[in-house]
Amino acid sequence: MRKFTERFDIDLVYLWVDGSDAEWVARKNLFLGRNVDLNSEATTKARSANNDELKYSLRSAEKYAPWIRRIFIVTDGQKPDWLNWQDKKIRIVDIRELVPPQALPCYNSVIIEHFLYKIPELSEHFLYANDDMFFNAEVAPGFFFTKEGLPVARLQRAFWGKWINKFKKTFKIHTNIYRKTIDRAASLIEEKFGKYYSGTPHHNIDSYLKSDYQLVCEDLFRDEIYSTITHHIRSEDDIQRIIYLYYALAVGRGKLRYVGRSESCRIRVHKPDYMYFINRYRPALFCLNDSHHATDADRTRVEPFLKCLFPEKSSFEI
Repeated sequence: MRKFTERFDIDLVYLWVDGSDAEWVARKNLFLGRNVDLNSEATTKARSANNDELKYSLRSAEKYAPWIRRIFIVTDGQKPDWLNWQDKKIRIVDIRELVPPQALPCYNSVIIEHFLYKIPELSEHFLYANDDMFFNAEVAPGFFFTKEGLPVARLQRAFWGKWINKFKKTFKIHTNIYRKTIDRAASLIEEKFGKYYSGTPHHNIDSYLKSDYQLVCEDLFRDEIYSTITHHIRSEDDIQRIIYLYYALAVGRGKLRYVGRSESCRIRVHKPDYMYFINRYRPALFCLNDSHHATDADRTRVEPFLKCLFPEKSSFEI
């Protein structure tokens, strides 16, 4: 049997924003001030803070997953000033090439993610990452796709599950916008396919099929997804991208794998013991997750930590 990468090209897609860009911040503030009420979870600085994570994530990709064919960086009219434009493996994609006009201006990553399949020349098999997600060990294509080319759907076991809406008022179960968008995705799959997945995203690098993405977005759940595209900032009525993996599992086009921290670790920016998690769990993947709990002082620790892990420049840098 031929090696996986000889049969399937695999691309990597990032969603990136530079929240320190004065022009971008001015546009966003003008829109938020005129059109919506501020909400700490939906508009927190953590949604766009730039700690140069993308630079180090690319270093990790080149070091640990050199078999990736091309890398697409989806942005809102921005370009990293350190990026090597001569590298043919990299391409910047503006969100205006992807999302419908009525979605603009879009400060909601959930909406942008639904239209990744429109990236020009994107391979059928692709990985998706936020800029705060990193490879931490050598991984083969088979880590993300089966030998038949089906995506491995990595989920975390969840305790809030399907009955949260029924019992949350009685037991005061904590929920938030993020969890509600996951629950909506799970409910849509259950309604159409009779299968409910309580496992939640592992909040790390995921694998998808472009054809599944297009079918779900433009056919199976077009009305539901397109009804959300005018949510210019995050909303509890959004549909989280996990719907594409739930679909793959429901129709037998994906492989379910529940993961622990040794495989996929989520580290919180506002907690200072970053290296503790790396040394204890030695995860294949990790996410250095910013949130509205993090302060600017917390964020000053991010780049020194990443530079310690990935000190060598990649070919993607000037």
